[in-house]
Amino acid sequence: MVNMQKVIVIVGPTAVGKTKLSIELAKAVDGEIINGDATQVYKELNIGAAKVTEEEKEGIPHHLIDFLDPNDSFTVADFQTLAREKIKEIANRGKIPIIVGGTGLYIQSVLTKYEFAEQEGDELLRNQLEGFAMAFGNKALHDQLKEIDPESAKQIHMNNVRRVIRAIEVFKLTGQKFSETAFKKEPEYLYDAEIIGLSMDRELLYNRINLRVDLMLEEGLVDEAKMLYDKGIRNCQSVQAIGYKELYDYFDGSLTKEEAIDLIKQSSRRYAKRQMTWFRNKMSIHWFDMDGHNFDIKKLEILALLEGKGYFISNKYM
Repeated sequence: MVNMQKVIVIVGPTAVGKTKLSIELAKAVDGEIINGDATQVYKELNIGAAKVTEEEKEGIPHHLIDFLDPNDSFTVADFQTLAREKIKEIANRGKIPIIVGGTGLYIQSVLTKYEFAEQEGDELLRNQLEGFAMAFGNKALHDQLKEIDPESAKQIHMNNVRRVIRAIEVFKLTGQKFSETAFKKEPEYLYDAEIIGLSMDRELLYNRINLRVDLMLEEGLVDEAKMLYDKGIRNCQSVQAIGYKELYDYFDGSLTKEEAIDLIKQSSRRYAKRQMTWFRNKMSIHWFDMDGHNFDIKKLEILALLEGKGYFISNKYM
C-alpha cells in the first residue's frame, strides 16, 4: 500500500462516542472529517441525526454534512462519488481524510471496489413493487426479498423501501442476487485505510442510547420533527430515519407520544445491534473497547496505533 492514499476511518454503533474521538484525532493528525452517516447529509435534521454542532467541531473542517434538502434522495452511489472526491481534495491540501460514521454500506462503498449492479431498471416492475409496498406494507415487501436473497435482506432495513425494491428488481431482471453483485467476498481496498472501531458492553451502550434519546427530547426533537411534518415533508428517505418516523406516527395519531418515545429508544437499540453485526462481518477493523475506560487513555492507545502506521502525531497530543 506504499502508494495508496492514507485514510483514517472511525466506525461503531450509535452513541458509542465516534464524534468526540474524531475531533481529537483530527487535531492530532492534522485531518479533516468526512461524514459517513446517511442521515447527517440532510439539512434541518439536526437533533434527531445527532449532527455535530459548530461548537463540537472545534474548528475542524467537516464535509458531506448538512447539504441536502430533506426531500432529496441520496444513494450509496452518490455518497461513493462525493466521498472519493473529498478524500482527493483533502489529501491535495496536505491533510489527512478521516471518515466517521455508522452507515457501514456507505463507508465500504468508498473504501473498496464496490460494484453496483449495471442492469437498467424496469419502470413497470418498480411501480408494481412500490404499489405492493403501499398496499401491504414495508415488511411484506421485505419478506419478498428475504425469500430470494436472505443476505441482502439482512443488510437492507425494511423501511429502506427504495433499496429493497432495487434488490428485488436486480434479481428478477438478471437472476443474480443483489448481495452477490454488490460485493466481492474479499473486498479490494482502494486506500491505505486504518479502520478504528469503537465497541461497548451492550447494556452500557443501550443505557447511553436511552439517555441520548432523552437528551434529544430535551433539546427539542419533537418540535424539529413537527416542523418537518408541517412542511409536508412525507414519504421520503430523510424522515424514514429513526426518531422522525416514530414521531410522524405520533403526529398522525397512530401512536401516543409515550409510545413513540419508547419506540425511538427500541429502534435505536436494534439499529446499534445491526451496526455491530454488519461491521464485524464486513470490514477488517481494529476494535477498541470503550467500556468504563478513561477516554484519554483510549485516545492515547489509538494515537499510538496510528503513529505505528506512519502517521505523524504531534508530541502535545501524546
